[in-house]
Amino acid sequence: MTGTVTILSGPPSLGPLLALGALRSPFKRPRPGVAFPGTGDRLVLPDLRVDLARLAAYERVCGFPTGEDSLPLTYPHVLGFPLAMRIMSGRGFPLPLLGLVHTSIEITRHTTLAATGSYELTVHVERLAAHRRGTEAVVVTELRDGGTVVWESTSTYLARHRTEAAPAAREPEPDPLPVLDEWRLAADVGRRYGAASGDRNPIHLHPLTARLFGFPRAIAHGMWTVARCLAAHGTPQAVRVRAEFRTPVLLPGTVTFATDGKRFELRGPGEPGRLHVSGRADPLTR
Repeated sequence: MTGTVTILSGPPSLGPLLALGALRSPFKRPRPGVAFPGTGDRLVLPDLRVDLARLAAYERVCGFPTGEDSLPLTYPHVLGFPLAMRIMSGRGFPLPLLGLVHTSIEITRHTTLAATGSYELTVHVERLAAHRRGTEAVVVTELRDGGTVVWESTSTYLARHRTEAAPAAREPEPDPLPVLDEWRLAADVGRRYGAASGDRNPIHLHPLTARLFGFPRAIAHGMWTVARCLAAHGTPQAVRVRAEFRTPVLLPGTVTFATDGKRFELRGPGEPGRLHVSGRADPLTR
């Protein structure tokens, strides 16, 4: 383990961090080969306890069962997100927070996570990596119980900029999966998820603020789309999930949820509809 370790006395407030990151974004010029001197530096939040009221609101908006003493598979990402934003909104982080796109996430849950438990939360940027469309930041989040990692995730965030790489051939889309359900998404999904998660990025809240960033309407949070899929899909307690965010989901809108038992996807209406999210869930083998 390399880098410095910073112990936090409490979770950072997400709103001011998002505002600070937005203010600093115009002064950051991503380019090929950009480096981050803070790679490996860890933020650690010990003795973390879950706010059960916020957890219940999250479960409702994502479709998870409520009232159970276990955390939904995706909820530790919500707990770690303010720590990730503290790093990525910092002066030394070279990629602008505005325009940074969450492109994928891999989650491993090793065991059941009690909602009433006490945990240690750790977040760090593992590396910056060249991408054919720019530069990716690879962010690792870990949840520990008694010193043992019980949940971990790796997220990639892409900052688009000009590169010297030759254009790569477009990766073919997977064949459509059997459709299980159709969901009609209300216009306020982004606001309700933002209230439950703390992520009140303006592109998710209202059509007017979304249009400022080039979207015709508000778009759903990527982590809401994958959480909603996993709530419908179901997962074993010990599981590894990989999901890719392909295209935004406009709100309000209609989407179809499809699965073959392991793979899952979210598409727009039609045959086949536009692919928004694709992923798979695999049980961990001992």
